[in-house]
Amino acid sequence: MPHDIAWQHDAAARVAATALGPCAEHRGRVEETGDGVAMISGLRNARLDELLRFDSGAVGFAQVLEPDQIGCVLLDEAAGLQAGDAVRGTGDVVRVPVGAGLLGRIVDPLGRPLDGKGPVQGASLSPIERKAPGIIERDLVTDPVQTGVLVVDTLFALGRGQRELIIGDPATGKTTLAIDTIIAQRHSDMVCIYVAVGQKTSAVRRAVDALQTHAAFDRCIVVVAGSATPPGLQWIAPFAGMTMAEHVRDAGGHALIVIDDLSRHAATHREIALLTRQSPGREAYPGDVFYVHARLLERAAKLSAANGGGSLTALPIAQTEAGNLAAYIPTNLISITDGQIVLDAALFQQGQKPAVNVGVSVSRVGGKTQALALRNAAKSLRLDYAQFLEMEVFTRFGGVIEPRVQAKLTRGTRLRAVLRQDQHAPLRLIDEVALVLAVQNGVLDALTVKAVDAFRDGLAGALDAQLADLLVRVEATGILTNDDHAALLELLQKRAAPDG
Repeated sequence: MPHDIAWQHDAAARVAATALGPCAEHRGRVEETGDGVAMISGLRNARLDELLRFDSGAVGFAQVLEPDQIGCVLLDEAAGLQAGDAVRGTGDVVRVPVGAGLLGRIVDPLGRPLDGKGPVQGASLSPIERKAPGIIERDLVTDPVQTGVLVVDTLFALGRGQRELIIGDPATGKTTLAIDTIIAQRHSDMVCIYVAVGQKTSAVRRAVDALQTHAAFDRCIVVVAGSATPPGLQWIAPFAGMTMAEHVRDAGGHALIVIDDLSRHAATHREIALLTRQSPGREAYPGDVFYVHARLLERAAKLSAANGGGSLTALPIAQTEAGNLAAYIPTNLISITDGQIVLDAALFQQGQKPAVNVGVSVSRVGGKTQALALRNAAKSLRLDYAQFLEMEVFTRFGGVIEPRVQAKLTRGTRLRAVLRQDQHAPLRLIDEVALVLAVQNGVLDALTVKAVDAFRDGLAGALDAQLADLLVRVEATGILTNDDHAALLELLQKRAAPDG
């Protein structure tokens, strides 16, 4: 049955109309139904995206308007729906609950609880489709989003209000990277929304377990439209999650939304389009698939101070096949977003996790949002790492290696070891600054790769014990003074010494 809260306004409208006396009501009939859609005739005044109610109790929204019939996408299983059933327009659109009552909850795209904790309390309703903020309403993206993932924060820094695509082949750690970013916000002021679209129940369960164990789950919202749910719920899930996140942004807060994933959402859009007999285009996708994702992701923004100064950061996830970034949906999403983090299957299989391909990944905001301490420490890091990877390929052919090249290979190997990171273990800003300084200043050159791992694992404890004041200053200001730089480098050198 449909969500009681979401349709209260519909019942209230009928009561009000009855109190005024007899009135005309536009009604249509179901011509055919199946696979989550219904073709309807007779509702000539229906509008696009209008909520439709069937006498059987099912609800849906008008996705396709033709001269002689309407393509309606159902929002629930409709086993009792059949040809000839009556249907009427409500004059409203699909709305979802928003507000603080959703925090710490697991819900479906209509706001119905999936966690057994009872109905969502104190929530208001907002439409799933909203206009994106205009240029005048936006502000520059300058504030950082600390992901706690060293390779991202140093090479592809993210900013509040940015849209950064996470893309890669199946089973390369895309969801893990996004979940780690949410976990890293446990000490920040960001509200995090995780939207699962078409995911297996086991995958959703792992993600929820990680959030409940490691993240500040009381500031998270999980929206689930699993692979077994009707296509209509899967289609509206990203829009519902975006509406919940916009409520936080418009109130002057900061939100982070992860959509996992838009490749499955595109497949659902294609399925609905084919069932409603829309003209297929490239790879059978309808012509508006680009517009669907563009209007969704454009809603992520950093608002100006005059509009509250809130921000909404989007981390959509997309899937590739055999690393093909030139496929239809990946190219669409890459052109919409402000950069992409590409995960490589070969790196993943080699044990380099996160398996970020630094050659093709990019953030179009980049250093503008980095904390000054990290930006100064990582000035030439990307170039150095790229040179190391290129040299490593050539040295595999054998031959005598010059001392200068060998030194670069040694440092690059240590850098690669530092960039390797366990899942669900985000780093603090000071930890990242310290690790980058250690690599760039050659502190780790004399250590073996195994010793580098031990050095990294014990670094946080040493910083807490010996440089607590410095840690507080850097975390608060993002700035590393000359004196702080010297003190930090001295500690790193002592820890890397043979007797350290």
